[in-house]
Order: sequence, then C-alpha cells, then structure tokens
Amino acid sequence: MASGEPRPDQPPLQALRDAANRLRVRALRATCAAGSGVLSCSIWGHGLDLRDAGGAHALPPRGSNPAPCPQGHAAPLLYAAWAEAGFLKESELLNLRKIDSDLEGHPTPRLPFVDVATGSLGQGLGAACGMAYVGKYFDKASYRVFCLLGDGEVSEGSVWEALAFGSHYRLDNLVAIVDVNRLGQSEATPLCHDMEVYRRRCEAFGWNTYVVNGHAVEELGEALRQAAQGKGKPTAIVAKTYKGRGIPGEWALSAAGHGLGPPCSDPPAPTPLPELGREPRSPGSQSPLLYPTSPHSPSRVATRKAYGVALAKLGAANERVVALDGDTKNSTFSELFKRVHPERYIECYIAEQNMVSVALGCAARDRAVVFASTFAAFFTRAFDHIRMGAISRTNLNLCGSHCGVSIGEDGPSQMALEDIAMFRTIPGCTVFYPSDAVSTERAVCLAANTKGICFIRTSRPETPVIYPPEEKFEIGQAKVVRKSDADRVTVIGAGVTLHEALAAADELAKQGTHIRVIDPFTIKPLDADTIVASARATGGRIITVEDHYREGGIGEAVAAAVSGEPGMVLQSLAVSGVPRSGKPAELLDLFGISAKSILAAVKSTFAN
Repeated sequence: MASGEPRPDQPPLQALRDAANRLRVRALRATCAAGSGVLSCSIWGHGLDLRDAGGAHALPPRGSNPAPCPQGHAAPLLYAAWAEAGFLKESELLNLRKIDSDLEGHPTPRLPFVDVATGSLGQGLGAACGMAYVGKYFDKASYRVFCLLGDGEVSEGSVWEALAFGSHYRLDNLVAIVDVNRLGQSEATPLCHDMEVYRRRCEAFGWNTYVVNGHAVEELGEALRQAAQGKGKPTAIVAKTYKGRGIPGEWALSAAGHGLGPPCSDPPAPTPLPELGREPRSPGSQSPLLYPTSPHSPSRVATRKAYGVALAKLGAANERVVALDGDTKNSTFSELFKRVHPERYIECYIAEQNMVSVALGCAARDRAVVFASTFAAFFTRAFDHIRMGAISRTNLNLCGSHCGVSIGEDGPSQMALEDIAMFRTIPGCTVFYPSDAVSTERAVCLAANTKGICFIRTSRPETPVIYPPEEKFEIGQAKVVRKSDADRVTVIGAGVTLHEALAAADELAKQGTHIRVIDPFTIKPLDADTIVASARATGGRIITVEDHYREGGIGEAVAAAVSGEPGMVLQSLAVSGVPRSGKPAELLDLFGISAKSILAAVKSTFAN
C-alpha cells in the first residue's frame, strides 16, 4: 500500500483533517468561555494534526491503549478530542476551568479517561514506560502506549532517564511523539527546529526514530504504522510543528503566544543600592522603593513582580548579582533583570533540578550573589539538590512564585502547597513570605546579604501595598499590622491571606469585635516573641491562615513557637486535600482561607 493511503480500517485523510478542525473550534470556544487557558498549545499548531492522526479513528476506552499526555497545558484540546469521541458532552466544554467542573486547567484523574495527572513537565514518559512495561511483561497484552511530549519539557533530565529505561527493557509497545514546535513559555527551546539533533539523540538512546512534518497527517500515519511493526525497540516520532501555524500576525508565532497574559511592563528605573556582602546589613541601609501608598487608594502590585523589580535594582547596584530561571521568567518576572543585565542572566530552560545545581556552582566560593526562580511547586522536584546545597554550606537565593490555590484556574499541578514545609526542613534556610511589594523588595535585599539558602515565596495575584516605602524589615521580626487594646484574637496571615485577615478585621470591627493581625515576614526564623506577646494580650487565642497545606506550614511553625506557653489555643486554617481549578476568590472560599472563613473562625472561638 502506498505511503499515505488509508488502510481499510482508517478514515480518509480529509476526514481526519475535518476532525482536527472541529477540535480547534471546540478548544477555541472552551478557552473563550473560560477567559483563560494556554490557547496557543491547544489550537494553534502545537501538535494538533499529530494528535488527530494518532487517534481520531478510535479513541480508546479507559484501560486500553493508554496515552499519557505530559503536555497538560493543551488540556482544552484533550477535552475537545474526548467530546469528538462522544465521551464528553460538547456543552460541558464551556465549563472549562470552572470550580464546579472536572475540566481543570491541567488534566487530572477527576476525569474517568485520565489515569495520570499532568502539568508538572517531564514526568509523562516515565509513566508511559511503566504502563508499557506492565502491558508487555505482566499483562502480556496487545495494547500499545502512546506518549505525547513537548520539546520544552525535553530539557528535563527525567525524560532522558525514561528514554534509557524504555530502550533497556525493549518496550516495543511504546511510542513517544515529540512535538517540536520550537517555542517554550518565555523564549525558543534550546534546539529550536534542529530535527537532526533530536533524531541522533533519540537513536543514541536506542529508539527507532522517525522525523516527520507534524502538520502532515499522511506522514504521521505512516510513522505510526511503521511503529506498530517494529520489534525489540520503542519508537520515537519527532514531529516538526509550528505554534501559531495558520494564525495571522507575529504574536501567535512568538513565545508570547504560549498563554493569554499581557506582555510584562518595563521595570521602574533601578535605584542604587549599597555594595552587597554576605552578612546582613543594618536596617538603615535598605533602599527607597518606588511604590507610593495611600490610605485611600493603595496601589496593587503582585509580589512576584516586586521580586523582578528588586532583582533588577540589585543588578544595577552590584555586578556580582546573577539571575537564573527555568523558562518561567515572564511569570516570575526575572525577565526584568534579564532586560537590563542580559550578560548576567542564565536561561536554564525546563530543568529545575539542573538549574539549582548550576546556581550552586555559580555561587561557589562566593563568586556571585545568585538568585534562581521558577514556580514554587517546581522547586519540590529539586529538593535533593537544595538539601545538598545546605550540606555544601552554599549561599543561594531561590524565589518561588505562583504559590497556593490563589493562582486560580491553572489547577493543582501548578499550585505550590508543600514548599514552606520543604524549605523549613533545610538546615540554616531563611524562609521569606512577603505580603506586599515593599516587603518583597526588602526580602530580596536581605536575602542577598544573608548566609545560607534563602527562599522567597511570592504570589500571583496583585495585592495592595500596605507598607510605606521607608518601612524597615529584619529577618525574624514580624509586623503587627492591626492592633488595639480591645483585640480579642490574634490572627496570623502571610501573602494573600494577610490581606484576607485585614479584610476580616475591617468587617469584624464594624460588628464591634477587634482582632490583632500579624504579618510574620519570615516563617523561618519565626518571631516567637511578638506572636506570644500578642497572644497573651488577646486571651491566648490564635488563628493562623495560610495558602499552603496544614502539614509543615505556618500553623505548625506557630504551634512550635507557642508550645511551651500556658493557656494558648491555636486554630489553623489551611488548604486541605488536593485542590482544583477555579477563580482565586472561589478557591480561597472553598478551602476555608478567605476573609469570610477567618470571620467565622473568630466567631467560633468565642462560641467554643
């Protein structure tokens, strides 16, 4: 049969192309209804024809022909494909990313056709290897396993470990399809469209490898047919695609097209800072900030952006400052540093473990003052590298953005809810959790001058600037941000929950109840003296509220601090269970860490 001709059990090529267009339309409608989502990955090139050729003729029921899709960003297309197969109602697609829908920002097993959650990149091929191993050696079944990878995640070392595993165990029932669209989140991928390098690397790991045009259904079909006939080796199909193919204009064909967010604004002009050492400076040496505040109309700035502004200012003050990121610089705002100091910025791509190791090398012998950033959730995969940094007695600063459920619709794979617990266990680690732009800049300054590993936890939402530019901050010193002689409960919040606590305090004050509100600033070391003194002044009643799991978080840190004090009653409000997609305010309410939840907790304290 000639190459490209459909077999009797396959639909004609035009039928496949028509199905692909239906998927595009469904994915577009879903993301428009949601108002968010990684649209470029879902409908504009990014392997769409490839996915359709691989399975449009027969989407399998759960349990047969498993198909892990680590490209979880393209969830709208996955959902559209299952609607095409009749497993989802088309009307349900319009509920994408809503809090009462199982169609989350990244796929999870809330859906019956999803076996493995995706969204944290570089893990899908390992899962596929496990499925294929069971199929070949345990079940001795005829099903085949297909795994779709993005070229950005191929920078993760775990992908190459899985390639070695698949070859070693001769998993000829496994097909890995690499969608080489040449663009990551913030810039081009390391190899761009160098297809021969991809071919040689996959072949070197012992895989049958085919390089195809990912937009040519006939080429894809032929490669899949040959993969089915191969024996003794797994197959890699390396597909050249274009993100944004067919969409007019330059935006869709650039890295900016990865998501729907607006381009970052320019940073404020850097303000000179003193020379950087490795010992803490006195509070008086902190620089003025550029965030004017007003009690009537406070400005709102995301702490993640304040981190980028501060980093750029540090870089202007001292040429020893170096910044690294893992292809998230347009989300962590480390791109503000890169814009003004490109010669001291290192792009590590989607390889967080390696990024931490590279940062450790940069910081060796105090050659540089090093800051590395990514989503806080993704630092958890580098935990071993971080703990080895502590053993190495390195001076290293890590900034994790997008913490907690307050990130919203992207869903649980992107939400850092374990990071405070992780960094609290690192010996000598200083854990900063700033709550506004001013305290974030202070945290960056202090981290740059503090020995050991420092972790700065930043949030995605814009929050009011509550501190004046001249406010002084110190490690281990909390701020009492709301206080009166009539206070009856001490409430401790950080990041977004500090603002929820202040909102609750305002509402309670209208009802004649006053609470004391504390911003810890650093979770480690924790200002136990201020917390104990405030608790004593409020009858021993303490409520902690945090955008983090209860285990190892702020509540447990406070519990340890007051454990030897008589008469203390502590109530902890924290995220319980695996979260889901939804709007930030909805998720704060759902998990009991909103102003409304704090208000109820304060009232229940007296009722009990």
